[in-house]
Amino acid sequence: MSAYYNEIDKYAAQWLRNLIAAGHIAPGDVDERSILEVKPDDLRGYTQCHFFAGIGGWSYALRLAEWPDDRPVWTGSCPCQPFSSASAGRGLRRDDDRHFWPIWKALIVECEPCTVFGEQTSAAGDWFDEVCDDLEGMGYAIGASVLPAASVGFDHARARLYFVGYSNSDSKSRCSIYAKAPRVPRHRGIAAELACEDGLSRGVGAMRAYGNAIVPPLAQKFIEACMT
Repeated sequence: MSAYYNEIDKYAAQWLRNLIAAGHIAPGDVDERSILEVKPDDLRGYTQCHFFAGIGGWSYALRLAEWPDDRPVWTGSCPCQPFSSASAGRGLRRDDDRHFWPIWKALIVECEPCTVFGEQTSAAGDWFDEVCDDLEGMGYAIGASVLPAASVGFDHARARLYFVGYSNSDSKSRCSIYAKAPRVPRHRGIAAELACEDGLSRGVGAMRAYGNAIVPPLAQKFIEACMT
């Protein structure tokens, strides 16, 4: 059983490899290609698939939530530029070449993962409408919540939309029935662990990686709510 991580940023990709080697996130392979180049056959045999993986926040959050490494799941936090402040208030720009949801959707259609977790900025109205319509059309039940980092003890709001798609298909839903794994030891926090990894320089690369990362304890609470 192994995980697949897709991350185009070379700095973050090496960070993922260091975290895998240190045992902080699920063991697996890091693919630095653009998601545009990823084919369904590339994903066969992987138990977990993490797209736009950044520095492994979703894998870390799954472990915090006691989601076993051998329990199937897909995760992803698509780039927000097509509808964030970068789009100058014009709403979702489907012609933006960073609108990767349709590409990720195509992989979901082909591979039919049992459970899909995602995260996006809280301003993702039109984008999330499209995601919901598409996932529901594929037979997934959807759950979502806007959660601030302050709700898990951080000193800033950083409100984010967390969502889950759970398959309604009998053939897929069987994949999600697993006993909980033993508790994974908690660490000081992913940022602290990452900063201690060998072979990583500080500076712009680190700041970019931190800035694009999810807040794992917040994702943990959302995952735990979905597991009950």
